[in-house]
Amino acid sequence: MLYIIQIGGSVDESLQDLELRRKKLFHQLEDLGDFRRGTISVNYRKCGKSNCACARKDHLGHGPQYLWNVSVGGKTQARNLPVGPELEKAEEEVERYRAFLRLSQELVEVNDRICQLRPVRAIEDEVELEQLKKKLRRHFAEKRKRK
Repeated sequence: MLYIIQIGGSVDESLQDLELRRKKLFHQLEDLGDFRRGTISVNYRKCGKSNCACARKDHLGHGPQYLWNVSVGGKTQARNLPVGPELEKAEEEVERYRAFLRLSQELVEVNDRICQLRPVRAIEDEVELEQLKKKLRRHFAEKRKRK
């Protein structure tokens, strides 16, 4: 069976098209390689010595210094990165993390559309249908009690 849906003004997509798109997204996620959260900032600092060149108003300060920053569990971590291969590696890993976030978001959206399109199973046996309803009512009643 082929199901078609119109979503938010986009082109019609079939369940098969969406499943193919999801498969491609999984492959892209597999191919990402190493990634890390955070950002890399470029910082200039003034040393505080009045006779230093950085004390002038038009001077940026000492630097640039490259700093990798990340917040994990409400705590900020930071590490200086030397210019060269280490900075290049960190920059590529942070960019791959951004790609991971984009792909993950798209995967969630595609899965949502698949779930909307996929038909529910048909239950023709009335006894089986009543048993399912009873089971589901109990399940959700228990969830409500736990709150």
